[in-house]
Amino acid sequence: MVMRTYDGSADDIGHGAISRTYASYRRPDERIARVIAQALGDARTVLNVGAGTGSYETTTTHTITAVEPSLAMRAQRPARLATAIDAVAEDLPFDDGQFDASMTLFSVHQWSDAETGLREMRRVTRGPVAVLTCDPARIRDFWLYEYAPDVLETEARRYPSLNRLTAALGPTTSIQPVPIPLDCTDGFNEAYYGRPELLLNPAARQACSAWSFIDDRARQDFDISLRHALGSGAWDEAFGHLRGRPAYDGSLVLLRATP
Repeated sequence: MVMRTYDGSADDIGHGAISRTYASYRRPDERIARVIAQALGDARTVLNVGAGTGSYETTTTHTITAVEPSLAMRAQRPARLATAIDAVAEDLPFDDGQFDASMTLFSVHQWSDAETGLREMRRVTRGPVAVLTCDPARIRDFWLYEYAPDVLETEARRYPSLNRLTAALGPTTSIQPVPIPLDCTDGFNEAYYGRPELLLNPAARQACSAWSFIDDRARQDFDISLRHALGSGAWDEAFGHLRGRPAYDGSLVLLRATP
């Protein structure tokens, strides 16, 4: 049985707090969207599991069925999108092979049982299953680790290894690194690789769930430390080359599994 939080979330965090800023700071990036669209191919019916606010749902090319257990997230979905079904990845209320394709984006690390959830996606999908996630082996390589190590340690623990994911999806799974553009509009941590000042905004941090796992003192220490490094020039001395890098090869990857 999947345990659920007060707002219906079936993952490791209730979305009531982060949802207040999520839609404003986690806006779909068109370049990442193209990678997802390519993975889905010409699928007509698409299942989106852990759909959140529906950021990457393209209704012009796909008929989307969205699953989202969090009431707070479902409430932020735009009116133009279909109402999300209140269900969990580990127990999808659909028939075998009901969808042409399925996707889960920045969600699998929050599930209570990633393997079961992915096997359920495979069960209900005739064609490709696309998983946008982060490689935990690379998360600590990001410069943020020097200023907020607890945040990235949390991320690295939460994200399932790529070996686990591919084992659940099957032997036809491919792994594609996804470059992160400098002006990325989807505000996950690595999206600010060349714009460190933006992470000083508490609202921007709040849209990334890992920040909710550290206390106020740790967040304050991060703010002081990064402000000092930016003011002294220490950040630019170490990482300033990133300010002009068009794209960053970080931990973001797309897994695509075919039947």
